[in-house]
Amino acid sequence: MPSTSFFAKQESFYLTPIGFASNSLYNRHMSKNKSKTTSGTIALNKKSRHDYTLTDKFEAGLVLQGWEVKSLRQGKIQIVDTYVLLQNGEAYLIGGNITPLPSASTHFVTDPIRTRKLLLHRKELSKLEEAVQQKGYTCVCTALYWKKHMIKAEIALAKGKQDHDKRETEKNRDWDRQKMRIVRQHNS
Repeated sequence: MPSTSFFAKQESFYLTPIGFASNSLYNRHMSKNKSKTTSGTIALNKKSRHDYTLTDKFEAGLVLQGWEVKSLRQGKIQIVDTYVLLQNGEAYLIGGNITPLPSASTHFVTDPIRTRKLLLHRKELSKLEEAVQQKGYTCVCTALYWKKHMIKAEIALAKGKQDHDKRETEKNRDWDRQKMRIVRQHNS
């Protein structure tokens, strides 16, 4: 009668993929092939934080074509002057420039700055529409990022800053930096 360890070894052998003798070799091989992305962020709109006071943030999906996803994997996007248009109960991203890759297929007609549909829940859309129509807010895209295998857009309700507000924000940021330097010097 065979021992249980014999069956355990055989079971382990059968669970490994073809071509590998043991799970440890398989795990070593698979760890080498994993992509090493440090962050899921594709693009940031730093200008929006400077020009606007951002209040509520929302996460929206994007309707993209295949060539656009390939370009986004390479980081070929610019979202500096993007905004969100709310029309007929739907949201659209306007002004995002996705540069097509040079090796892209020639049978596609690529429009780098086409209008892209945003996917939001009905409650989020109604909240955005209400704020834009009644309270004088605008809606801007602040970031694009990966969430698992999907591309998401962070959009925010924004109110425009005047020049004196921008200067005040700069002063506060500089003062915070100076405080941190003083604290570091005092502690060391």
